[in-house]
Amino acid sequence: MIQLKSINKSFEGRMVLDDINFSFDNGKTNLIIGQSGSGKTVLMKCIVGLLTPERGEVLYDGRDLIHMGKKEKKALRREMGMIFQSAALFDSLSVLENVMFPLDMFSNDTYRDRVRRAQFCLDRVNLIDAQDKYPGEISGGMQKRVAIARAIALQPKYLFCDEPNSGLDPKTSLVIDDLIHGITTEYDMTTIINTHDMNSVMGIGDSILYIYQGHKEWEGTKDDVFDATNERLNNFIFASDLLRKVRQEETKNK
Repeated sequence: MIQLKSINKSFEGRMVLDDINFSFDNGKTNLIIGQSGSGKTVLMKCIVGLLTPERGEVLYDGRDLIHMGKKEKKALRREMGMIFQSAALFDSLSVLENVMFPLDMFSNDTYRDRVRRAQFCLDRVNLIDAQDKYPGEISGGMQKRVAIARAIALQPKYLFCDEPNSGLDPKTSLVIDDLIHGITTEYDMTTIINTHDMNSVMGIGDSILYIYQGHKEWEGTKDDVFDATNERLNNFIFASDLLRKVRQEETKNK
């Protein structure tokens, strides 16, 4: 579990995050949503330690990230997995070598065991047959799956995903969502996803934090969304005609 307690962050006197309190639970896909400029990216950076809040606590199973020393932070980062918006693979490394990269950096296992672990992770995302290819030889969706395999190579307790479906078609996005959700449940990880994708919200939103202008505006689950009375949330979620029609149908059937 990751807990945020009274997180405040400002830049040059402008408040970007104002008293954010929230708990991200184990075994759930926890989503942070909000309009561009709402503060969700800043919040994610505070959670992983790239930015330091002026006030508040970021607790990893009771351990306060903000007041950790360098040695403690290094040990904590060993427990984190990251999936970046652009996949961020190394073009000069094969798919297998990309997945092995964190193992080569942080694991004391033998080379053979590191290869086996990387191959296991590639098999988990259905890409074992692509292990000898290079990123430029595979599709964008496959690159994201390689990024997922790399993120879980060290068996992290915490998984962070920054717009994992960015640039993907709807069908491939569903595949990525299902993989992240399945891996989260399987390994009982605390997964936090920063997303604009409403399909992700409706599909895998076990726990949702909606931020509006730096404030926690709403929290709930994907099942709570259709009954939500928060006008700002509704305007954000149901901005598309399709989702608005789906909500109307859900309301009629109740």
